[in-house]
Amino acid sequence: MFSFVNKLSAWLMFKPFLLLLFFINLGGTIYGYIWYGWQMAVTEPKFLLFVPDSPTASLFFTIVLGLWLIGKQNSLVEALAFITLIKYGLWAVVMNLLTLWQTGDIGWIGWMLVVSHFAMAMQAVLYIDHYRFGWLAAALAAVWTLHNDVIDYVFGQMPIYSSLSEFSNGIGYFTFWLSIGCIAFALFVSWLHKPASFQLTKTDQSR
Repeated sequence: MFSFVNKLSAWLMFKPFLLLLFFINLGGTIYGYIWYGWQMAVTEPKFLLFVPDSPTASLFFTIVLGLWLIGKQNSLVEALAFITLIKYGLWAVVMNLLTLWQTGDIGWIGWMLVVSHFAMAMQAVLYIDHYRFGWLAAALAAVWTLHNDVIDYVFGQMPIYSSLSEFSNGIGYFTFWLSIGCIAFALFVSWLHKPASFQLTKTDQSR
């Protein structure tokens, strides 16, 4: 089992695959910004940065992939990508399934969104072995994430699902706790990758 995991981890960093994933995420990011175009057109300029949540998450990961391709890393961008990919990937899946429950049909575009956003979350998890962000980067990414929730649900800039408008308070509550879960996961990942000298071993505990 561990051998398979190690092989998968190495294969995920195979440069041709990274390049393919880079262009997939870049294309998805561009499509996502186009998708949000109508909402951004009616958004006050001061909120524009916080409206297109999913494409901004995939933009962070596109930058991470680009840096990996040239042998570099940025801990803050990695933390932002990790938290937001999982958060908005799972959020969109839940919202589309809730729409299905509410309306009875989401069409092929809705199912495409379910699959693509679930893939967003999965790719963030699959690359856990390769992130090198620490708790400070995770904390800064947490501030961004929770601030975005405030902009969305206090200032009313959340993605618009007209069929779910009656559930906006519940969706806001769910989104907050989804953010907390993703932030906690990121802090756990940062702990996993602490330098060995900072980890308390059983030998240290026995002294």
